Amino acid sequence: MMDNDAFSQWLGIEVEEVTEGYCRLKMTVRPEMLNGFYILHGGVTFALADSCFAFASNSRGQLSVSLQASMSFPNPAKAGDILIAESKELSMSRSSATYDIEIRNQETNEIAGLFRGVAHRSSRPAFES
Repeated sequence: MMDNDAFSQWLGIEVEEVTEGYCRLKMTVRPEMLNGFYILHGGVTFALADSCFAFASNSRGQLSVSLQASMSFPNPAKAGDILIAESKELSMSRSSATYDIEIRNQETNEIAGLFRGVAHRSSRPAFES
């Protein structure tokens, strides 16, 4: 999936692990990712979480797309920080699944983002052979 995800590649996201219902990603905060207060822009934090959500929700090979997502930003991150996004599958049915994504600062262990997403699980395969 990452091979076709130009946006995640552009962000510099690294896939550390993907198993059924689970994903762990890593990203280093670059200076161009900062907002006017010299902290990580919330949209970039959301994008990291959304990529983790996408990889986890598609990990069983069933095409899944986001229906709803929300996020909070408890602690700021700055240039040079390494962020780890990790998913937790809360529920899964034939047609939907819910995930929590926690983003932690590798250096301080502070939570930089908390994301919850609901995915629609289609009947199509996520990846064509």
